[in-house]
Amino acid sequence: MMLTTIGLMSGTSLDGVDVALVETDGKRIQAFGPTGYRPYNDKERSLLRRALAEAVYLGEREARPGALAEAERAVTLAHAEAVAAFAAHNGIRSEDVDIVGFHGQTVLHRPERRLTVQIGDAAALAKAIHIPVMHDFRAADVAAGGQGAPFVPVYHRALAQSLEREGPIVVVNIGGVSNITYIDGTDVLIACDTGPGNALLDDYMFRVLHQSFDCEGRLAAQGSVDEAWIARGLALPFFALPPPKSLDRNDFAQLKLDDVSPADGAATLTAFTAASIARIVPLLPKAPRSWIVAGGGARNHTMMRMLRERLEPSHVEAAASLGWSADAIEAQAFGFLAARGLKGLPLSYPATTGVPMPMTGGLIARP
Repeated sequence: MMLTTIGLMSGTSLDGVDVALVETDGKRIQAFGPTGYRPYNDKERSLLRRALAEAVYLGEREARPGALAEAERAVTLAHAEAVAAFAAHNGIRSEDVDIVGFHGQTVLHRPERRLTVQIGDAAALAKAIHIPVMHDFRAADVAAGGQGAPFVPVYHRALAQSLEREGPIVVVNIGGVSNITYIDGTDVLIACDTGPGNALLDDYMFRVLHQSFDCEGRLAAQGSVDEAWIARGLALPFFALPPPKSLDRNDFAQLKLDDVSPADGAATLTAFTAASIARIVPLLPKAPRSWIVAGGGARNHTMMRMLRERLEPSHVEAAASLGWSADAIEAQAFGFLAARGLKGLPLSYPATTGVPMPMTGGLIARP
């Protein structure tokens, strides 16, 4: 049975809430609906940055000390506003939607401690939007010893199967963190985080120039890359680990650039993301024939150029060129995952998160 789902995503880049409607049975996508976006304002983004800094000291999933409680209220309200505006704009009634997939905002991801924390009050959200809300997608995976990330590979596979092209195909999502899904036919599905996405670059732009990000990679295009710095970064143990593996947004915060110009800093951090994605190739069963890039990084022209250079001779293209939604792909994924969760289908697998067996997940909050 096909379900009408709305997926919500607030990523580690802290830009805002993506909304997407998908018609799916949890196995295939029957139709893509409209998409929407509700940006965070400067006050909300500042609050989330404080929450991220304080979350480092969390020891329990449910604890919300300090700024975390205020941030959770802000995240919940932002998602409720996003759904309300999306529904009103597209003429969608609450009774027409079967389930909402609510990821929440990740503030801490420490799978080695069996701890992953996403803030957002699903019960309050369900009451506000009058639709059942599936949430807490990652907890069961982490509790069972999995990495709890990445969680979109099953959606990437559903998208890739519609292309009918020869594999292996890799779908790359460049958000705050970068992750890949390696697809080779119907039987091989491998996934992992590869390293930083936009987080290091965005934080640098904010710290040095008080800008949220490097629009289209324009600043990086003017700078020179410090390849020696990148080589030192890639020497960190994480990059030699085979998949599955995952990261917290702040895992590379200790990497500091020398006293360089803003353009050189942006160029080096952009190249570091591209190089860390390319670093996964020797750890895959076969060299990919094609790479499909989604997420905010796909709009960074300098990032795309650097990826093409480092991934030659493989073909590299933006998800948007295939008609996929570069901006809403993760929101779509969580609508798809909500449908799978409702039907008890697996959300994660041994080769995607390292969980001992295929696992479903998610909890439901009802209005």
